[in-house]
Amino acid sequence: MKKLEGKVAIITGGAQGIGEATAIKFINEGATVAIWDISEDKGKALAEKLDPSGQACVFSQVNTTDLEAVEKAAKQVFDQFGKIDILINNAGITRDATMKKITIEQWDQVIDVNLKGVFFCTKAVAPYMVEAGYGRIVNASSVVGIQGNFGQTNYVATKAGVIGMTKVWSREFGRKGITVNAIAPGFISTEMMNTIPDKILDVFKGKSPLNRLGEVEEVANAYCFLASDEASFITGTVLSVDGGVSV
Repeated sequence: MKKLEGKVAIITGGAQGIGEATAIKFINEGATVAIWDISEDKGKALAEKLDPSGQACVFSQVNTTDLEAVEKAAKQVFDQFGKIDILINNAGITRDATMKKITIEQWDQVIDVNLKGVFFCTKAVAPYMVEAGYGRIVNASSVVGIQGNFGQTNYVATKAGVIGMTKVWSREFGRKGITVNAIAPGFISTEMMNTIPDKILDVFKGKSPLNRLGEVEEVANAYCFLASDEASFITGTVLSVDGGVSV
């Protein structure tokens, strides 16, 4: 039996990168997937590619920083599929700058998407899980949320905050049959990495005992495990998917 057979999952930031790989993985493992992303073209194209019938994979253009929009999108998923089993809070952005140079706009943008967006999506979706007595919530943190990183005050603040929220929610929702966990990816080979010079990439690779970047599919595998019933007794934890960078 497939790991997510019969489950209904929402994946935020699901139109590209790690989110796209996660949508593909979940579909292959038997889930029905709702992709939420602000990129309409990419989201529609991916949903069409994964399921032309629109029965197992749907796309909604959702700004996760807009609570009203998130609540509306969650209701649409529930109305269409009758339940919401899994929420993958994957959407995130970076606006890197040192403390000396960072602007208030850069701070607010990252806080809004990476922290407030996770809060909004969970607040909108959790009631459906509570009513059903079952749910899996997995939040995207980062290795830098654990150990910090130069020039990423805003990003690190959000990823450390996500870890804190994960632990709180695991306590609040555990008695309702809902597990809440986080993943902490390290340096992953995404489209963003294509703009980085090779010598910088070599530095990133050298930080890992495995001496390479991670692949998006490897992060998707971690999401899938924590979203599955194989992880039914795991909650409040942070799973590092970083090739040993944090060792």
